[in-house]
Amino acid sequence: MKVLLLGATGSIGASVLSALMSRGHELLGLARSDSAADALSSLGAQPVRGDIRWPDEWADIAKSVDAVIQVVGDFTADAEAVGRNLISTLLRRIEARRGGAYPAYIYTGGCWLYGATGDRVATEDSPLNAPAEWAWSIDHLRMVLGAPGVRGIVIHPAMVYERDGGVLAGFRDDLSTLGRVRIFGHENIRWPLVHRADIGELYALALERAPRGVSYNGATVDSITVGALARAMACRAGVDATPLVRSIDEAVAEFGAWVRGYAIDQRMSGAKARRELRWLPTHTDPVADIS
Repeated sequence: MKVLLLGATGSIGASVLSALMSRGHELLGLARSDSAADALSSLGAQPVRGDIRWPDEWADIAKSVDAVIQVVGDFTADAEAVGRNLISTLLRRIEARRGGAYPAYIYTGGCWLYGATGDRVATEDSPLNAPAEWAWSIDHLRMVLGAPGVRGIVIHPAMVYERDGGVLAGFRDDLSTLGRVRIFGHENIRWPLVHRADIGELYALALERAPRGVSYNGATVDSITVGALARAMACRAGVDATPLVRSIDEAVAEFGAWVRGYAIDQRMSGAKARRELRWLPTHTDPVADIS
């Protein structure tokens, strides 16, 4: 298939790009800068110059593709308006395509949209209860799932990690600058996790196999405590494993309101994707990966 990937140079996007390329799909990637365009070209993808804030300038390309995969968002003050305009513009172009199967639109939600679950394990049937900072994303994913003439699909990635990247990049940086790992809230906050390589495979499987109007959770580990991750990183570095615990208010003051997501205590299941798409994650022990 010919696929337009939005966010191809990001952590998740690069993994999606790799998984799709390995399956023989033709990739076009949105590139906002010359360096991003060069990076996409070096990976074998065709750069499409443009910015998600101004989709009218490049969105006609969507008429010629079999799928759009959106793994990029905007987290500025006008994020809701930017996202809504991006999706509605692309949907108009995709729906204008005639003939053949429904083009696919895969939208990226996220585990934070379920809110705090406590001991309950969130599934695709669980209600979405996003904090106010991301509640607009629920309306956006419903736009995609309900769009006529489009095979709308939503992926909710868990917290995406790799050995020193993704959600662990901050821990790595703390070890370099502070000699300790900072965590927000308390050690027993639980995160669902998925390795970056595994989430790329899930997007590829959803593109090839998922029916219209469905959502899938991308979680290989339904939960692990932040303290366990922080201590594994510190132990590998050979430093004091006791995390530096910062309050949520302190973290928000330093990094912004979005950081509240790191203090959401939740569990999330990826069983539906394993069952329906035959997703077979290979990274199922985050502590071993870190160590």
